Amino acid sequence: MNKLEVLYEDNHMIVVYKPANILSQSDITNDLDLLTMVKNYIKEKYQKPGNVYIGLVHRLDRPVEGIMVFAKTSKAAARFSKQIQNHEFQKNYLALVQGMMKEKEGTFCDYLEKQENGNTIVTDEKNGKKSVLTYQVMQEKDGISFVSIQLITGRHHQIRVQFASRGYPLVGENRYSKSSSQKLYLCCSQLSFLHPITKERFVFQRYPQEGLWKKFLK
Repeated sequence: MNKLEVLYEDNHMIVVYKPANILSQSDITNDLDLLTMVKNYIKEKYQKPGNVYIGLVHRLDRPVEGIMVFAKTSKAAARFSKQIQNHEFQKNYLALVQGMMKEKEGTFCDYLEKQENGNTIVTDEKNGKKSVLTYQVMQEKDGISFVSIQLITGRHHQIRVQFASRGYPLVGENRYSKSSSQKLYLCCSQLSFLHPITKERFVFQRYPQEGLWKKFLK
């Protein structure tokens, strides 16, 4: 079993780092998922009998690594959900992108629609949901752009689709493009939100460390 990397914990929430290719929550594959890992961690650490309540606040796609927060009470879960609705919950990502981007910073705005097969497509205002992100190219090496991204909206596969649709697919993107890498280089490297009880602003940052990331993060 994978060891859980805990970044912070108190009575109301727990912040952890999700490795790539671990599910956020269980699905039909019955593969190991982070929600179950967190529940098992709490159960063992505090020797709790029976079921443990852990609220799933947000998700990361299976191939994506990065920081996630889970609620330890239903009150905290409800308050986190409200923050997400009010855009007080901020997520910043790092990505490795195939090619040298023409514009070194900017905003992507599209209307995205999730289809029945699990893919997301760029469509029109009538059929899709408005999807916005801002980005900045931090470095360029060997035909790869190292990009910092702030997600304004959180749509299904949003970053992957918006970059691929402009001819700059992520390294390891094999759903919306073809890549020689089997690892998707996308990481939620920073999470910022208000504490569900104290309302204090918390900011967590953790950079990825494996594979091609080492070329850009030393």
